[in-house]
Amino acid sequence: MKNLIKYYITGAALSLGVLTSCHKLDLKVETQLTPETFPQTDQHFIQLTGQVYVQLRQNWSTDYFFMQSLSTDESIMPARGGNWYDGGVFENHHKHTWNKDNGHVNSGWGWLSATISKANQTLFLLKDAPESPGKTVAVAEVRATRALAFFMMMDLWGNIPIVTTFGQTTPPETKSRQEVFNFIEAELKEVLPNLSSATGTATYGRPNKYTAYAILAKMYLNAEVYINTPKYNEAVAMCDAIIGASGSPYSLESDYRKMFFIDNGPQIKEFIFAIPFDPGFSNGTMIYSRYSLPRSLQAKYSLKFTPSAPMSTLPEFYANFNDPNDKRNAQWIKGLQFLNDGRPVTVSTTKKGYDQFYAGSDGSAALTYQVDITPNVTLRDASRPFDAGNDEIAWNMGYRNNKFYCDSTSSSRNQNNDVPIFRYSDILLMKAEAILRGATPTQGQTALSLVNQLRAVRTTSPAWTSITLEDLYKERCREMAWECWHRNDMIRFGKYEGTWGFKTDAQTFHRLMPIPASAIILNPKLKQNPGYN
Repeated sequence: MKNLIKYYITGAALSLGVLTSCHKLDLKVETQLTPETFPQTDQHFIQLTGQVYVQLRQNWSTDYFFMQSLSTDESIMPARGGNWYDGGVFENHHKHTWNKDNGHVNSGWGWLSATISKANQTLFLLKDAPESPGKTVAVAEVRATRALAFFMMMDLWGNIPIVTTFGQTTPPETKSRQEVFNFIEAELKEVLPNLSSATGTATYGRPNKYTAYAILAKMYLNAEVYINTPKYNEAVAMCDAIIGASGSPYSLESDYRKMFFIDNGPQIKEFIFAIPFDPGFSNGTMIYSRYSLPRSLQAKYSLKFTPSAPMSTLPEFYANFNDPNDKRNAQWIKGLQFLNDGRPVTVSTTKKGYDQFYAGSDGSAALTYQVDITPNVTLRDASRPFDAGNDEIAWNMGYRNNKFYCDSTSSSRNQNNDVPIFRYSDILLMKAEAILRGATPTQGQTALSLVNQLRAVRTTSPAWTSITLEDLYKERCREMAWECWHRNDMIRFGKYEGTWGFKTDAQTFHRLMPIPASAIILNPKLKQNPGYN
């Protein structure tokens, strides 16, 4: 299914040519694909809209992941001997000390704004195409993708502009979070009848009806945060549109790990909407292993690159993995490491190389040790900010996540794993949470029965006999780790102002990111979020 990306990229090039020819009237026509003939067929529509999906995947595993994960207790990226300090950008995420000049905040805003702009451009190109069922579906898919991008911006920044016209020259004004919420809700409801109900290969990588239901469910579950109005019954209704859909198009996978392997794709029964990745294309990379895999394990996993190894989890987050029978525990790399044949993974260095603070006179003496990934992250080098040290002890600090299993087939650090945005298990957990927060149970399902349905395929431990919101929060931590939902969860559960690692900030205005300085320079009509200069 990685051919989807090639198809989309080809379509992006074709649409660019058509757009160019629309404005260069003296251009010599060297192809049969002209504004008069393209787009017309279903294949044309898929190719033309592909540019939107290529754009959507650009910054997912970088800027977006950093803002959604590093700002929580799920992950931390301390410097090691100055490596990966990068002007304090990762320290800012951890300590909630970011400002309007934060690089990831700037890039993330630009990426999502560009996704919306690309959608607007595509809708412009589709506008004059002959009416057909294929066009109707294509327009609905692009509008749903644009709504997703607006949702992601609303979640991160709250008050944002709403731009739906390609080529708009008037700087747009900031709209309130309520206005953005209302716009997304209306947009998705309007396109829902025109979205396909097909699942699997037919719509993989593009939004179908269930994608729209999932976005609405996520919006309604968070409505009390977004617009100060609870909409839990509405969240249940959207979840039911997926859970109770005719033919039961989605179901839980029995093998949790395989969902995130490099050969995942439309065959995964839990994937409602996923971003396809291919290591052969640079415009949008999936490089989680680069961050989280210990560099000493390159040989164990037969990697063709040396992992950078800066990112780990924190003991506060790993504490949620307290069921020894839970299959999801296997996503973590921790403790003493062994090769696949049982031999220990060893590293040869010196006493000083192992511990830079070793004070003995034989610091240059050879030392070989078995790699042991330890749980705690400690800042040991006072001469550098947010630095764990530049030795083997530092590089092995913190349990590592290998959920999106590292790719030994790739010739670069780019991975072949597709990344789900919405999964069926998330729908079950959202419905359970909405019921716990006051929604009326439906379809004979309770919060307890829904969570036990999930746990029945994730652990061999006995079913729960009761459930609280705190229990459900911990279950979400176990199920959704590294999938860019933890910041969203922490805010909704009132935990984002807590203390973890080296973070002590408790100011609630940090629930929103600052509008980037670069965006305000380009558009002075944008209003900065409260708390930021």
